[in-house]
Order: sequence, then structure tokens, then C-alpha cells
Amino acid sequence: MKRNLHLLVIDPQNDFCDLPDEYRPADPMAASCQLAPQLPVTGGHADMLRLAELINRGVKGLADISVTLDSHHRLDIAHPTFWMNADGSPVAPFTPVTAVQVRAGEFLPRNSSAMARVLTYLDTLEATGRYSLFIWPVHCEIGSWGHNVHPAVRAAYNRWEELELGIVNKVTKGSNPWTEHYSAVMAEVPDPDDPSTQLNRALIDVLASADRVYIAGEAGSHCVKATTEHIVDNIGAQSLSKLVLITDCMSAVAGFEPQYEAFLRDMGARGLQTAQSFDIAPELLANARR
Repeated sequence: MKRNLHLLVIDPQNDFCDLPDEYRPADPMAASCQLAPQLPVTGGHADMLRLAELINRGVKGLADISVTLDSHHRLDIAHPTFWMNADGSPVAPFTPVTAVQVRAGEFLPRNSSAMARVLTYLDTLEATGRYSLFIWPVHCEIGSWGHNVHPAVRAAYNRWEELELGIVNKVTKGSNPWTEHYSAVMAEVPDPDDPSTQLNRALIDVLASADRVYIAGEAGSHCVKATTEHIVDNIGAQSLSKLVLITDCMSAVAGFEPQYEAFLRDMGARGLQTAQSFDIAPELLANARR
């Protein structure tokens, strides 16, 4: 009898991959220009090629695949479109924003009526001790090319769907513009009026039912990290040893390598396994023969 080997792929989207020119189509809105990833992770393209190869090699051994999709509106609390400097100029991407700075007028929401809600959010976020607000380039905008899955990964899991007559479980996150949503399990500050930001118990239950859960995706320092941490906090101690981080199918955002390395150490201490894609392929092939 086949084992339930589950692949969880976090945000394998174009905007997070350092795609070469041949993977970037022409921009129909700008003559002679190609579309470009908005938040490329160095190594992300190579990660996704290795992941696609793993899916293709082990296609018959995978029982289930889940893919999470970062899915934002253009106006989002973590995008420059939401904010302005004290002089009214735009806030640059990669700017940290704190409640103290907003109260001092250094950064302001462009919609002044949002101030009270913004301060409540920042205070709550900072009190958790996980993150402070960080302004990213507009990325994974719903409906955009950047929101799409890396083509090699999509082709690989499409092949799995056709061969196994399965459906890839696609989990969206991030469409609430008032809270950051790195994790596919829950937002950093859940909105009590929006179930999509609250604990995704259905996803946790699916993963808990598996014999093994392989975790890959982008970025290891942020969305993979946050998702895995929330899984670990909610799946139950008895399931931690079946979680496997595929470390050659994820990379850190530049400048956040220490956070990624600390994450791997912490997860190892909690009982998670780490492996590379070539270590996992034999297990998938053996499962295919069962």
C-alpha cells in the first residue's frame, strides 16, 4: 500500500524567482520591454527547476500536492502604494515602518482616515515579536504575470494531475490589505471579520493526515519560514518528525540569510528533518513501486 507522501510548495510564483530572459515574456504595455519579477529571490529559479525535476522523477510516488499562492491587491499595507513620507513623497520599497515612526509623522497612510486602524495593527503586530512592518515592492498582484506559478513547476504538477487524476490543492493568502500574510496557515494579525486571515485548520488537518510532508518554495527567510512555524505550532508534536524541509528548493531573500539559518536551526531543534531533492527522490520512487 502506498504511503501518503505530501508535497507542500510555498509561493512558487514568478515574482519570487530570478528568472532568466527566456522565461520573461514581452510586456504588452511597454514596447520592447520584458515582464520582470518584482521581488526576485536569488537562486529562486534554480530552486524551482530542481523542484520541478523532483516532481517529474517522483510523480507516481506523490500522493498529494498543495501549492500556496501569495495573492495581493495593489493597495496593501505592506506595499508603497499605501504609504507616504511626511513631505508627501512615496515611501521606498524595503523600508521598515514602526508604530513609533507613524505616531511621529515620519510615515503616514495616504488615506488619512486609516490612521487609527493602522496604529492598532502596528501595535498588535509588534507585540507578537515575530515581525515589524516591512514595505515590499508591489508583488504577486492578483491577475498579474508575477502572480503565476513558475512555468516548470506548473508543468510538473500538471503532469502529476493528469497521470494520477488528482487535483493540486491551491491555497491563496494575502488578499486582505490590512494585514501581512507571510504564512499560508494564518495572517500575522488575523482579522476577526475575515476568516481567510484566521487559522487554516483544513490545511493543517490535510498535512496531519500525511505520512510525510515535504516543504519547499520561496522564500526560506519569509513565507516558507512563517508557514512552517505556524504548521509546527498547530499540527501536534506527534507529527513534527514527518515534516521535511527541502533545502535546495528554497532560498533566502538577500540580506535575510541569518534569519533563514536561524529558522533551519530552530526547526531542527523542534524535530523537523532537512534534506535535498536528490535525497528525497529515492523515497518517492520506492513509494511508486508499492
